[in-house]
Amino acid sequence: MNRGTLYIISAPSGTGKSTILSEILRADPNIHFSVSATTRAPREGETDGVDYCFLSKERFKELIDTGGMLEYAEFCGNFYGTPRQPVYDKLNAGKDVILEIETVGAKKVMSACPEAVSIFILPPSLKTLKDRLVSRNTDPIEVIERRVAEAEREINLAQNYDYVVVNDDLDAAVSEVKSVMKAAKKMTKLNHDLIKGVLEKC
Repeated sequence: MNRGTLYIISAPSGTGKSTILSEILRADPNIHFSVSATTRAPREGETDGVDYCFLSKERFKELIDTGGMLEYAEFCGNFYGTPRQPVYDKLNAGKDVILEIETVGAKKVMSACPEAVSIFILPPSLKTLKDRLVSRNTDPIEVIERRVAEAEREINLAQNYDYVVVNDDLDAAVSEVKSVMKAAKKMTKLNHDLIKGVLEKC
């Protein structure tokens, strides 16, 4: 059985990343979406194992100490991170895995898993991103300004990713991400065994 491929996908808030991923996951049942773990309490309507894996701080720290987290961060007194074992179990079972993750965590996963394929989803421009956030009408302008400034910081890190896709048109962006994921299967770093096998047949 071939091992699955680990995909890291990042994007600034408001870029449409979640919508793109929903379309990709709906179209391919072989792809597993990695659920992050957190020590914060569940909010109304959230389901354990679907929205987050809700862990005690003691259990989370135990996973940190034993190397059980691919990446983690502390925010507002709570831990957030990616448990290693569920990801590796799915990969070893031949399923592809998507990590939807911010740039700091992505850098840690890239270091721990050099075979991972990373994709950064860009807005058409910072102005377009700001317009999208304003049109949501969910945040005051000062919060939007902070998000745009954070988006600029994140976009400057896009050069560290294997691929970039611009979400100007949703259908086109979904198609491009699918194409990237398909093309990534042929990347040299994922086919060392194939190359070695050809040489052994000489």
